[in-house]
Amino acid sequence: ELLRQHRNAAPGLQPHEERLRERVALGGLARVEGRQQVGGDLLQQRLQTHDLVDGAAEVPAHLLRAPDGTGAEARVDHPAGDAGALQEELGQLIGRLLRWGAPGSSGLFSIAVVGVTVLATATAKDIAEGPSGALTQRLNGTGPFRFSEQSGNDTVLTAFDGYFKGAPKVPGVTISFVGDATTRLLSMMNGQASIIERLEPEQIETLSGRDDIRISKLVSVENKYLWFRCSKPPFDNPLLRRAACHAIDRELIYEVLGESGHPSANFISPIKFGYIDLDNYPEYDPDECQRLLAEAGFPGGQGLPDLEYITSVGFYPKTKEYGEVITAMLQAQGFPVTLNVMEVAAWNENLYDRPGGGPGHMIDCGWSTGSPEPDLVLRTHFHSGSKRITGIVDAEIDEALDRQRSASSLEERERLLQTELTPMLADKAPALSLFTSVMVHAISADLDGLFLYPDGSMDASVATI
Repeated sequence: ELLRQHRNAAPGLQPHEERLRERVALGGLARVEGRQQVGGDLLQQRLQTHDLVDGAAEVPAHLLRAPDGTGAEARVDHPAGDAGALQEELGQLIGRLLRWGAPGSSGLFSIAVVGVTVLATATAKDIAEGPSGALTQRLNGTGPFRFSEQSGNDTVLTAFDGYFKGAPKVPGVTISFVGDATTRLLSMMNGQASIIERLEPEQIETLSGRDDIRISKLVSVENKYLWFRCSKPPFDNPLLRRAACHAIDRELIYEVLGESGHPSANFISPIKFGYIDLDNYPEYDPDECQRLLAEAGFPGGQGLPDLEYITSVGFYPKTKEYGEVITAMLQAQGFPVTLNVMEVAAWNENLYDRPGGGPGHMIDCGWSTGSPEPDLVLRTHFHSGSKRITGIVDAEIDEALDRQRSASSLEERERLLQTELTPMLADKAPALSLFTSVMVHAISADLDGLFLYPDGSMDASVATI
């Protein structure tokens, strides 16, 4: 229901409604079946407020099969008013679910990707066992492919013949981390890869005319951000952060990105729950920029220290190019900014907040989560208990985050997100959301049946090549 609702806000997202009913992945931007059609935190909220569909929730037994192949009781029925008992039983079942949040891969099927995540749900026993536990030795789940080995940057998966929907038609998948966009393109053109992701705009044009390759474009759950280091001067001052936001003309960034970017006027993607185009989202306004600089005590940028803006190259499309555009716009308003373009490993080492503030003063990064749940972005980055990149500590933001999370209904939560929390973030500007990423994949024409999700993950359970 959430995906169907927010697909309307992002027309570029392919309408996979039929397949959205086929798989349970609680907490995921996934195809769903059964009667409880929300994920993760939203499921917990609906249970807590007794808002149950048909008074029941269903988790199919085939998704709860233990590693030895034995089954598990999958259906839990309680009256709609008995949410506590249902929540307790569902909690026990959900703890045994696994979701593969990554492409599947090898032998006949190879994927060149920028990043890979394989996520297993840990039980209390797994957590208690710590580094010596079973999950450090072997991934635990019931998906269509088994983890086979990690060989350098290659993650090798093999088909699981006991998969509940039948054995996959390809014997395996190899997922290769390739941090350079040109290398990914060449691997596609020479037939080494069956699919590559995050194409640069000119690469789309290069491949579009080929009969042996097709292009897929999906508006994604990922926004790209200019994150301010809010835990140290000078961007501990919200007036200065807002001034920097008003110095940036995002229309010029869209021109650089071409088909790789989709406009966004919020801190979450248009396909996230609670999205709305914010009336107070900071737009390009040089006069307002200068007014705020003066109010912050830096008229025309005078007195500002030298500022470092960090970005990566090869990981995301056109980061260097639009980083140069942003740097020039900030300099034009008096910000003494230097752009520092790093290769992926070095950029990742500098990404996160730390005591005294993260490296540099601004850093470019996206944030993609496999769920419509907005807190996976908002709370992760703007609550003082996490403050992953910005380092921000702000009691008013914390309170607003807590209020929307504790709302008594989804409707009330959406209202708080749209009228209180995200407008407050726009006023305080701990980051500037530059655009929503469009996931652009090049796919071999003879690869059929592969399902792409708007978080970049893939389902190859019925793929053929």
